[in-house]
Amino acid sequence: MIEPAPGILLIADPFLKDPNFIRTVVFLCEHQQQGSFGFVLSKQIDQTLDELITDLDGCKLPVYYGGPVQQDTIHFLHQYPDLIPDSCSVGEGIYWGGNFETVTALIKSKSIDPRKIKFFIGYSGWGDKQLNAEMEEKSWLTVSANLNLVFNTRHNDVWKGSLQHLGGDYEMMINFPIDPQLN
Repeated sequence: MIEPAPGILLIADPFLKDPNFIRTVVFLCEHQQQGSFGFVLSKQIDQTLDELITDLDGCKLPVYYGGPVQQDTIHFLHQYPDLIPDSCSVGEGIYWGGNFETVTALIKSKSIDPRKIKFFIGYSGWGDKQLNAEMEEKSWLTVSANLNLVFNTRHNDVWKGSLQHLGGDYEMMINFPIDPQLN
């Protein structure tokens, strides 16, 4: 297993029962002693971006459930560091945040490929040493992120695709039931 760090995918163990994270994949943006945060890649919400931001009328871009923390905030991952100022590199070719006014202008002018930007409501966060404790409990598997898993895989397929990316015996986990007692 790879240690948690920016650019790592946290893949929920098949038996993890936390309702926020059942069969999810979290893209980790930051991991430090005092805390960690990232975004769930595998849960799309029912609203589109234009329903959340009135200034983007007609922009039917999907929005994802980033996690249970601060669900009144919108975040984004993208592949446009040269076009979006103030963004932070969080993985190979993957950037977090930046100037939101610039993003809305780029979307309105259709200057960016919607497959190269992903929006999230809320985020996933862990307090001091919390993620490390969950790693010791084997709640998460880890693998390096890639552009395909983050941006080009259907949200319903991200968990399975991430396990396939791990390869070997992990691929068998795709077929594990959520509750083995029901098997």
